[in-house]
Amino acid sequence: MIGGEPRWQTRIDWAAGRRHVPQRVAMLSVHTSPLEQPGSGDAGGMNVYIDQVARRMARRGVRVDVFTRATASDQPPRVEVEPGYAVRNVLAGPFGGVAKEDLPGLLCPFAAHVLRAATPYGPGQRFDIVHSHYWLSGQVGQLVRDRWGIPLVHTAHTLAKVKNAALAGDDDRREPRGREIGEEQVAAEADLLVAATENEARQWVRLYEADPDRVTVVPPGVDVHAFAPAPASARLRARAALGFSDHDVVLAFAGRIQPHKGPEVLVRALAELRHRYPDKRFRALIVGDSSGSGHTEPDRLRALAAGLDVAGAVRLMPAMSPARLADVYRAADVVAVPSHSESFGLVALEAQACGTPVVAAAVGGLPVAVRDGVSGLLVTGYRPDQWADALASIALDPVRRCRMAIAARAHAERFSWEATVDRLLDAYARAAAPSLVGLEAGA
Repeated sequence: MIGGEPRWQTRIDWAAGRRHVPQRVAMLSVHTSPLEQPGSGDAGGMNVYIDQVARRMARRGVRVDVFTRATASDQPPRVEVEPGYAVRNVLAGPFGGVAKEDLPGLLCPFAAHVLRAATPYGPGQRFDIVHSHYWLSGQVGQLVRDRWGIPLVHTAHTLAKVKNAALAGDDDRREPRGREIGEEQVAAEADLLVAATENEARQWVRLYEADPDRVTVVPPGVDVHAFAPAPASARLRARAALGFSDHDVVLAFAGRIQPHKGPEVLVRALAELRHRYPDKRFRALIVGDSSGSGHTEPDRLRALAAGLDVAGAVRLMPAMSPARLADVYRAADVVAVPSHSESFGLVALEAQACGTPVVAAAVGGLPVAVRDGVSGLLVTGYRPDQWADALASIALDPVRRCRMAIAARAHAERFSWEATVDRLLDAYARAAAPSLVGLEAGA
């Protein structure tokens, strides 16, 4: 503790006044590539995070190589996304999708190919940091760190023990004990753990017995240029392009279609709203694809809508590019984020950047992503009447919605990927500090 606050809340202050800036970073993302479409398969906020951070680091002269598992025979071994940022497709296991539960068996060949594909020796070839994303990558990161003798920084993005404590009923699948053990190992071995919020930092310490001195908080950002408000005329065009009129009350959801993300919460709330306000044209737009083995989830959602007699008011659309997704946010009156757990919630931040208020579950990092009562509302629980109350209180009150829209944009502007990169570079320096001190002492 420093000054009564957890150490992870403090800025890094080097006694020598110096900051070691890495020249080359190896990022590991075993199970999903940053080039995958967010909202499809296993791609989500983590993909956005890695891609945005890598781009901005490269523009600052920090070379970033992201190692991910090759999923198709026609993928080149190396894709130069932009100068200084490359994605390396590593051969490990069969091409095509592999269930997450089967990926641990591929970690050894993945690690072997990473070590062969990139040498840490020679001019301009040595990596300064290995940064793993998700627990599978953390397992590989430990091997790479030990072989190359460089610090391991790890970002979880989601934690199994947190997810298992907040399952969305019998339809939600429990994370295996093997993953919990894997995360415990990463917590013990990583030189530094990066949490998205102070709440996640506390979860690392409380649930995984992580050393508080090796946990730091780095909030994600949002691209406020790609996600920005539009004039009223552009908003009307976006609604028309999606098949909505100005008289429709549009409630939107974006994310992977899986029980843990809670899209059925929005469908049930929609049924409640249509029952309460039969004269209003409530519509729900759900954007995203099924996740992993959950290919039947969209059908289950359609069956639920039919059973609640709202099938005609629910529209499902596949995952889409950021530009198209921004139009969805702008077209919506409110965006719902009813996740049962969420490390942060980039969808909430993107929607607010577009000037659209958000109603979100009061879990995980969402109380940070959304300012309750200012840029949106937080809901404790998942009852349809609770969500109907919150959604209607914004969607049916034009004055409040306008006020929240302005506040939502202002709130989103507090989060930037540039600030995220600043803090990550500080985190890398912090992780490297012991080895630097050892070198200066002649060790």
